[in-house]
Amino acid sequence: MATRAVRMLIEPQMVIEGAGVRLKRSIATQRLDYLDPFLLFDHFGSDNPRDYIAGFPLHPHRGIETVTYMLAGEVDHRDSLGNEGTIGAGDVQWMTSGHGIMHEEMPRPVNGQMEGFQLWVNLPARLKMSPPQYRGVSAADIPQVRKEDGTEVKIIAGNFEDVDGAVNEIVADPAYLDVSLPANSEFAYNVPVSHLAFAYLFRGSAHFGDPATLDVVHSTMLVVFDQGEKIVVTTAAEAARFLVVCGQPLHEPIARYGPFVMNTRAEIEQAIQDLNNGTFVR
Repeated sequence: MATRAVRMLIEPQMVIEGAGVRLKRSIATQRLDYLDPFLLFDHFGSDNPRDYIAGFPLHPHRGIETVTYMLAGEVDHRDSLGNEGTIGAGDVQWMTSGHGIMHEEMPRPVNGQMEGFQLWVNLPARLKMSPPQYRGVSAADIPQVRKEDGTEVKIIAGNFEDVDGAVNEIVADPAYLDVSLPANSEFAYNVPVSHLAFAYLFRGSAHFGDPATLDVVHSTMLVVFDQGEKIVVTTAAEAARFLVVCGQPLHEPIARYGPFVMNTRAEIEQAIQDLNNGTFVR
């Protein structure tokens, strides 16, 4: 099987969003606008609560799915569907905004720690105006595979070694894995040839693709893969922890404005009009 080579390495950029939250952004930047079907990828976390405590007050979304995965700390959330609760360490929130949802996310530390990720996944034109949905998955319900060499893989979405992830029935047919790879080990994952794939290295260092053709990658870095049939990651003296994300591209036009992602500028203008005249949430 052909191993996917590395197409590009993206160093995250520091941005400020919400009411003043500092984030490391790898997708939706000047260098990398989007990776169809993935529209945005943020890594948040800091030892200083002032970097995130202001949070994300009530704000709208239309035309996308948002995936929040927590490593540490908690996020209190509520939305216009009536969902309300707290996402804790290891939990996942997968929200389909469809034709429109308002939601709020307010982070707070636990034992002085706060860290997590948010991914935006595009919806196809036929589903952009579908009813919004919400899925909350607790850490205890996320399957995990532990291998003899000490590798641990949490399967948020997709399938790994015949184990299905916690989130399914997503249009982009995504895989979302959290991989902890010990030193002097190898991780291999088969990916459909048609799918786009990237990894996000946030602990340690590793080789991605053929170790003979690429220098070691150090955290923190987004790794975009070329085409192929499998992803291979190897470690040397240092362990690594990284996310692997794959999905089926939509190959549709994209029009985006802040939290709205549609197919045409007219649809963006309609979203703004709906928000202003009070018909955004149905």
